[in-house]
Amino acid sequence: MNFCDECGSMMHTEGDTWACRSCENEEPRDSRAEASMATQDEQRDDGAPAVADATQGSTETMQEPCPADDCDSDRAYYEMLPKPGGSYEVRLFTCVECGHKWRES
Repeated sequence: MNFCDECGSMMHTEGDTWACRSCENEEPRDSRAEASMATQDEQRDDGAPAVADATQGSTETMQEPCPADDCDSDRAYYEMLPKPGGSYEVRLFTCVECGHKWRES
């Protein structure tokens, strides 16, 4: 992929030249430079990244009743995280007894 030095648009190949469709600027192609460009053919998809469990390894607990129907625990591990795109925080809980996870809304 090459970008136009004149206008910054993406250039396209036309024979032995790179051509800009926006401003019609043309530049000669350099086979050595093009050989070092990465292509999707050489890339691999490792799948979605692992999402970290915010409550994993947390040692702080607080009195918070577990909302699971079959659990009577009133203690939970918690972690405070910022909400994406906002200044508010969200508290994530994990029950110390059954491991049920929930968040404070």
